[in-house]
Amino acid sequence: MKYMHPRPSSIVAALYTARDLEVDVAILHGPSGCSFKHARLLEEDGMRVLTTSLADNEFIFGGQASLENVLRYAEEHFSPKRMVVVGTCVSMIIGEDLQSAIDGAGITTPTIAVDIHAGFLENIAGVLATLEAAQLAGWISEEELCRQQFLMQKANEVERLRGAACKSYIEPSRGDLKHLAAQQLRQCAQSGAKGVAIMNAKKETAYMFSDELIALHDCCPEADITYIANLEQRGLPKVRADAQRILDQMTSRGVKVELIGALDEYGANGDILGKRLREIAPSFALITGVPHAIPMEYTTGIECFSITNGPRQVEPLKDLGHQHVMVEIDLHPKTLGVREIVDSEFGAVLRSL
Repeated sequence: MKYMHPRPSSIVAALYTARDLEVDVAILHGPSGCSFKHARLLEEDGMRVLTTSLADNEFIFGGQASLENVLRYAEEHFSPKRMVVVGTCVSMIIGEDLQSAIDGAGITTPTIAVDIHAGFLENIAGVLATLEAAQLAGWISEEELCRQQFLMQKANEVERLRGAACKSYIEPSRGDLKHLAAQQLRQCAQSGAKGVAIMNAKKETAYMFSDELIALHDCCPEADITYIANLEQRGLPKVRADAQRILDQMTSRGVKVELIGALDEYGANGDILGKRLREIAPSFALITGVPHAIPMEYTTGIECFSITNGPRQVEPLKDLGHQHVMVEIDLHPKTLGVREIVDSEFGAVLRSL
């Protein structure tokens, strides 16, 4: 399918994957403006992102010398434990040999090359290219690589079937009014009806999506609600650390959660969460993070309050029959670089009632 709305970049996906591998310095081999917004955000998350700043003459004659210079600069000034060189459209089109530059720079820091560009239809190409290079370097096991390949396939499947990639164009939307949805959710919880609150979040976005479960508990501590979160200890180093922090903070704030899945398993959790929904048989459900991972067959007949951070996810969720769909705008920038749960807008509205 050819998409007519913007889609995530494989280059950016490679950068985020490098961060999850606890890389200290990432070097983008391309123009200074390539992926600049995400590069700046990732620097707030503790990973330095440098660029070779290729100019138009280097588009023709090559930029290996520039890359070698930046590699030496990074090692000398930052003393990193790990580095990664990430390709861009320019460097891949002109056929730059990233590994040759790493070998020729004379550095001793463990460094991998990720040959990637933004021309892939799915951004998971950047994730897999980074992980494959990491496995060859001994940074992750072959077992973990196979696990990640499966998870990326499932995440891609969810987006194609029920997510922002299910149509060639989806109109962005801010979703339903949060105060009206919050009033209805509070009424359901206080009515004595059985409910469930699920967080099925993607990696660091859980720092905010977890707040909405805490807010519901703050608002209705005695309600008959089962709390579920994908905070099991599996995945790349940063993912595991984030899961443990969030679980500890939720527990300290009085929320006892049932664990189903890990923070990188959001795309593979759908049927498991759906079967648990059938066992609980709630009349209402708060679902945060990636609600569309749960197939429609499991949510039919349940009043669903779903919260996403994607404006183009509202329409698909409405198509799935979710009655109340809200969007946490700018969630991702607010959860980069944090180590504490971040207040959400929907959570603030719930607490204000």
